[in-house]
Amino acid sequence: MTHLGYLLSGWGIALGVLAIYALRLVRRGRRLSARVPPAHRRWMQSPGTSGD
Repeated sequence: MTHLGYLLSGWGIALGVLAIYALRLVRRGRRLSARVPPAHRRWMQSPGTSGD
């Protein structure tokens, strides 16, 4: 394998691992946020405004 091959495979593996970690983190966050009772949820909107 050439130096370029090692470089590209190293970057590819590192970026692949980070992408998998990010995907798992987002999926876990969505799953956990669904478990929070509606009365305890925090929203980015002020009270009285609708998101529609």
